Amino acid sequence: MERLATTWALFQALLVEAMPFLLIGVALSSLARWISPGGQWVRALPAHPLLGPLSGAALGFALPACECGNVPMARHLLVKGAPIATALGFLFAAPVLNPIVLASTWAAFPDQPWLLAARPLGAVLIAVTLATLLRFLPESQLLQPALLEERRLSQPLGEVTLLERRSGLIGAPASGSTPAVLGSSRRPPLGQVLSHGGSEFLELALLLVMGCAIAALVQTLVPRQWLIAVGGAPTLSILSLMLLSLVVSVCSSVDAFLALGFAAQVTPGAVLAFLLLGPVMDLKLVGLFGILLRPRAILLTAGAASLVVLLIGQWVNLVLL
Repeated sequence: MERLATTWALFQALLVEAMPFLLIGVALSSLARWISPGGQWVRALPAHPLLGPLSGAALGFALPACECGNVPMARHLLVKGAPIATALGFLFAAPVLNPIVLASTWAAFPDQPWLLAARPLGAVLIAVTLATLLRFLPESQLLQPALLEERRLSQPLGEVTLLERRSGLIGAPASGSTPAVLGSSRRPPLGQVLSHGGSEFLELALLLVMGCAIAALVQTLVPRQWLIAVGGAPTLSILSLMLLSLVVSVCSSVDAFLALGFAAQVTPGAVLAFLLLGPVMDLKLVGLFGILLRPRAILLTAGAASLVVLLIGQWVNLVLL
């Protein structure tokens, strides 16, 4: 009964922490859909392999939300025809490159200015690496079928054929999509935007609830003390804190304060690894990523992000220890 109570308490804490940011993300996505229904500015974003992810990451300064809130915004960018690399750069880097997260990092570690510089730089490096890697996958193997159909509706006929568009023009309409809005430059009625936003929020909230339940259960079964106990070893400390970031699934806006609690017991590279990997991949995000990416792409993201974070942590330990 004690473990059940602990799991329930952790589940509530994760959900209360993440749900407001998910709501903010859906609200921003709906607002962007209402203000710019055609999404012309989205398609004007650079498609360059390097400039694309960098410009996507820079959007994090204008759209401050944690990793949960970024998922609906990234989905909006992809639906409106943003270059893949740009949307992925936003998805992976913006949870760190926003004023709230940078301010919380500075507040938690005011005597370690290197961390304030290393965290955003590391986030950009991870985002560029992941965006470059995932670009090699065909869109049909990268994006979920429903998202791909909505995305093709917003692209010019010079880029996709009528048969590729399928939904809305030829064949049955895609489930959950609003063909009357997508691809049109006419501003939709506010009621229609709110209805679409409400449906999107409920869909994402259900996935978030499932992710929080899994994360709370794993946290209860795997005590944090076991992971922090190996904090003195350079490589093991990084690996243990990376695993902890996946399990704890704390929001990027407050994870710096959690890291402060065990920073003195582990290596500097392990602290940075904890702050970098969590915003990109954790247990509660797996379900949310499922509305954007196919399972193969999610596995590739998890593996590549872990490898890059491990290398960054090793390099930091090599310099600072």
